[in-house]
Amino acid sequence: MGLTELLCHYNTLLIQHLGYTGVFVLMTLESMIAPVPSELVMPFAGFLIFTGQFTVWGVLAASTLGSIVGSLLSYGMGVLGKPVVLRYGRYLLLNPHHLDWTTDFFRRRGNITIFISRFIPVVRHLISIPAGMARMALLPFIVYTAIGATMWNMFLAYMGLILKENWQIVQRYTHVLDIFVAIALVAGLAYFIWKFRSVRNSAKEAG
Repeated sequence: MGLTELLCHYNTLLIQHLGYTGVFVLMTLESMIAPVPSELVMPFAGFLIFTGQFTVWGVLAASTLGSIVGSLLSYGMGVLGKPVVLRYGRYLLLNPHHLDWTTDFFRRRGNITIFISRFIPVVRHLISIPAGMARMALLPFIVYTAIGATMWNMFLAYMGLILKENWQIVQRYTHVLDIFVAIALVAGLAYFIWKFRSVRNSAKEAG
């Protein structure tokens, strides 16, 4: 049994035993850095709506609250992590300028960034941390997290509802998207490191 199948197995067991609480716990983890894809949680919850074990409003409330709580925990990690970056960031090619840029970015575009990130694989697990490091205003952070997460979660639940016993098909197709996004993020990171080193080398040569 592969990792995905194992996660799917335990996710469904948790939901079956804990009901809405299981959905809440898993979506809390999903909104942090834990490897719990919403694609393995919400379609099954949608299937349980089809069977009559869950209600639409119950799934909406449990999943949205879980996403908000998980995002707030990650936001807190970002707030607490800022002093660490300031002290040790140079070992990760980070400096106070990068933090200033992040703060300015979230001040100007934080709302739309948080909203859109809820629909992007991999990114939605991580975006709350830089928002916390930038000390993004908490109320907009919660509001846009709730709106984006609710739309994404209920879309997946709806897919599970209409696919019925075939709800796992959702994960198969979104998994391909996850791979492409992960490749794009790695490529972006590699470009950033290359650009950083090029600028640093140019500065040394000029000096």
